[in-house]
Amino acid sequence: MDASTNCPKCNSEHAYQDGALWVCPECAHEWSADAAAAAETAQEAGVRDAHGNQLTDGDSVIVIKDLKVKGSSSVVKGGTKVRNIRLTEGSDGHNIACKIDGIGAINLKSEFVKKA
Repeated sequence: MDASTNCPKCNSEHAYQDGALWVCPECAHEWSADAAAAAETAQEAGVRDAHGNQLTDGDSVIVIKDLKVKGSSSVVKGGTKVRNIRLTEGSDGHNIACKIDGIGAINLKSEFVKKA
């Protein structure tokens, strides 16, 4: 059995097809093959800014609102332009790594920036 028929919830390889749905006997999760294909397409969509524009490494972005810097009294003001961003896989939602003049290295969430 190939990896596309593994359970998306528990990754069990014992999933079986029941009509139009796939069923996992281990965790009782049910899904359709069409939904799995749509989820893969959504994951391929990549990182998008607050307006839905695709972001890539090296882009310049503008912060759209004032952001407090955790552990500091500094604030990143709205309208600050950030150059040469790097996209990261942050488990806490911070998926942009960058350097901001006057603050230093920082991680941002893509929902608080727009592409410049």
